[in-house]
Amino acid sequence: MQEQQGRHWWESRAFALALILATAIPLLWPDIPPLVDLPGHMARYRVQIEIDQSAALRSFYDFRWALIGNLGVDLLVVPLAKIFGLELAVKLIVLSIPPLTAAGFIWVAREVHGNTPPTAAFAVPLAYNYPFFFGFVNFALSMAFAFLAFALWLRLARLDRLHLRMALFPLISILVWVTHTFGWGVLGVMAFSAELVRQVDLKRTFVQAGLRAALHSMAIAPPILLMVAWRGGDHIAGRTTDWFNWDRKLDWLIMALRDRWEMFDLGSLGLLLIVLLLALIYRRMEYSRNLAASAIFLAVVFALLPRIVFGSAYADMRLVPYLLAVAVIGIRLRPNASLGFATRLAFVALAFFVVRTGAATISQWRYDRNYDRELPALAHVPENARLISFVGRRCADLWAMSRMEHLPGIATVRRRAFSNDQWSMPGAQLLTVHYPAPRFYTVDPSQMVTLFKCRQERWMTIDNALRHLPREDFDYVWLVRPPPHDPKLLRGLRPLWRNRTSVLYEIVDRNPDLAP
Repeated sequence: MQEQQGRHWWESRAFALALILATAIPLLWPDIPPLVDLPGHMARYRVQIEIDQSAALRSFYDFRWALIGNLGVDLLVVPLAKIFGLELAVKLIVLSIPPLTAAGFIWVAREVHGNTPPTAAFAVPLAYNYPFFFGFVNFALSMAFAFLAFALWLRLARLDRLHLRMALFPLISILVWVTHTFGWGVLGVMAFSAELVRQVDLKRTFVQAGLRAALHSMAIAPPILLMVAWRGGDHIAGRTTDWFNWDRKLDWLIMALRDRWEMFDLGSLGLLLIVLLLALIYRRMEYSRNLAASAIFLAVVFALLPRIVFGSAYADMRLVPYLLAVAVIGIRLRPNASLGFATRLAFVALAFFVVRTGAATISQWRYDRNYDRELPALAHVPENARLISFVGRRCADLWAMSRMEHLPGIATVRRRAFSNDQWSMPGAQLLTVHYPAPRFYTVDPSQMVTLFKCRQERWMTIDNALRHLPREDFDYVWLVRPPPHDPKLLRGLRPLWRNRTSVLYEIVDRNPDLAP
């Protein structure tokens, strides 16, 4: 559709820019974005940047660069850390992800509809989604790039610059793939479905349209060669498993906006589903065939995806918020819709955006306060220390995650200390742990402890973790909000720092009598 100058406030570029910039607000205050896995990622960044200069880090970890489809933030942080320092560099990168994602959503909507539809603000809060809060930052960055690239794909087709598109997209697709494979896959699905609709609109038969769409989509195919090389390396092979787990897929659908307040998040999701349903049945609203096709294709991909792909977990879960976003930005008003109806709809969408953004801001501020209560312990940890941490958690998967699970990784960031929260997943990352302590005490999830043994989980109870702690291999023990435990198991540990919930100990007796 030919782009037109916005006639109404929700169609203006100024409004679109305001929405995009406002998505950064929830992450402005926290010095460390409070995302579940991010502290662990930050520890890896410290290792990759300094391992050549640090004998201590080399004694704990190994890091070998290789070309894999999961390097977005890992690569960006290398030059930026030299300018801003590691923590600020990570914050700036992560802070940019929601605005980039929102820009992708809005640009796609403008390319498809010719202007920003009044419903577009419903989609923007989906930039703050459960996969993002989980800390899948390479993935989230790749999805932002994928939507921006998809918008460019649509624009070049609209301008009939198909040769330029064929020239640009091999490089663009490689950049998206290197950021994270998932974003490249989603870009390919959306680009093919959009081209299929375009070819049908050119009066070609469905078979002809499919063949031509596939031919045009070859511009996005070059990363297939990189995939072959990636999967060919033994040291970076990863498994693909857990297919068609329908119970978990239903959970992922429900958790698309999961953050802190369950009823609020579910109510927000319910409102989005009502909007999607209204677009199907209400005579003043309709779906763009272009984005409806993309949403259908992505829904099929979600149904077919296993939970673990190439060693990367929660593969199918990650797609849900973006599938919903494609469906929402595909909504537009029919020509018979009145200006009054459009205005009311735009105000409701804007209110939804303001409320969700405000709630996300409060939520991240509160998580940041929790981090600030725990991290002063690290002032008492020496450089290059051998630190083991135990973070308390419950067996039940509470809606509001503590986001403490990988907080011990900040010990590696700030003190170059060993932290037992790193995950060594072949095919998913390039860091491995080779610290010569019992393995179950050196890698994720050894840092997570519970009061009772949890079914189908490898987490230790706090008493077992302390009772069998290999004290000869560590010098410090950090208990982060641990469950109640037997105080006799703390014999030989000298407290260095404590707050109301957590304690940092130095190991002063490596062979204490722990008998009852």
